[in-house]
Amino acid sequence: MIIGINASFLRKPETGIGQVTTQFLRTLDKIVAQEGKNKKDIFHIYTQEPHEEIWSSRSMCDRTFLPPYKRDDLIRKIWWEKHLLPQMAYNNRCEVFLSLYQSTTITRLPMRHIMVVHDLVPRHYPIYRNNLRKKMDWHLTENAIVMADRLFAVSTQTEKDVINNLVRDAKTISTNHIDCDPIFKNVVTATQSRRVLDHYNLNAGYILSGGGMDVRKNIDGVLVTYKNMREKMRAKKASIPKLVIYGKLQPHLAPVATDAQKIAQQLNIGPYVTFLDVVPQKDLPAIFHNALCFFYPSKYEGFGLPLLEAMNSGIPVITSRNPALKEVGGDAPLYCNPEDVDDMVTALGSVLNNPQLRHTMKERGKERTKIFSYETFTQKILATINE
Repeated sequence: MIIGINASFLRKPETGIGQVTTQFLRTLDKIVAQEGKNKKDIFHIYTQEPHEEIWSSRSMCDRTFLPPYKRDDLIRKIWWEKHLLPQMAYNNRCEVFLSLYQSTTITRLPMRHIMVVHDLVPRHYPIYRNNLRKKMDWHLTENAIVMADRLFAVSTQTEKDVINNLVRDAKTISTNHIDCDPIFKNVVTATQSRRVLDHYNLNAGYILSGGGMDVRKNIDGVLVTYKNMREKMRAKKASIPKLVIYGKLQPHLAPVATDAQKIAQQLNIGPYVTFLDVVPQKDLPAIFHNALCFFYPSKYEGFGLPLLEAMNSGIPVITSRNPALKEVGGDAPLYCNPEDVDDMVTALGSVLNNPQLRHTMKERGKERTKIFSYETFTQKILATINE
């Protein structure tokens, strides 16, 4: 069988979809290589730019191409996904096509199309459709989700979202949980910790937050909560750890992105907050490992990958009573209302002031991570490809 795969996000490994794309393909490569000569399937890996991944299996074939229009924007994205990509897959005689994220691609018969849906953020937050190009892109994406032959949602909540909002037949969609990068499962050594902490000028024991600056991530809520927590602790003549926030700062993208540094200054907590901006993936495990806790009161998630990264790193998590986050976290995190600052302050205070609670949350988090696996995720997709 000849299978085409949209692996465009290999060029954006720092994003959640980029991580899923990378880990799926690495796992697929191992599975195909282990099966050796008995495996006759050919996988065409379609990308917009060259990448650094090296496949051990000869069945994995890279296909990199772009339209004449080279600027990396929505015009190029739509042109590549909707027009060039299905034509290229058809020319390569693909029998099945796999989109590793919700895209504008609609395949040509008789090619079957399997799509992984991560979330429906633009449907729930119109601010993400604040110009004509974004509206067009999302309209075409929703059409493609509806037209796909088979869908995988990364969480049960996303599966329900698709069924309820896009009127999909429940029989054609199922949940297929993703996992985090395996580097978060490795032991962080003292040497690694020292290197990373020194590089970012940090001392262990901080409150960690981040995972994105777009408005739904609620970084403004994190900052207000931290300010109120500082005032509460100061009244009791107690200290509070510094707040460390990682993620790309994009104040120019307001109102879609939060100008976190500006808000911190307005709240007069600038000296107590460290912004790391983009942190390379190789440094993130040590950043998580050396935190006292991870504070992630996101208002909407399709899955919530940072939650899984934190639990694998062995630190307690405070997060939202969001269905997808509860699905991932189970009984490990302490949950709060992301719209209620007092509730967030109470949750944060409970974790900061109770060492026994932190220990229990760490143990529960480590146990919870065992149900997630890229091997399972990949094998489930392969089984559907071979139906």
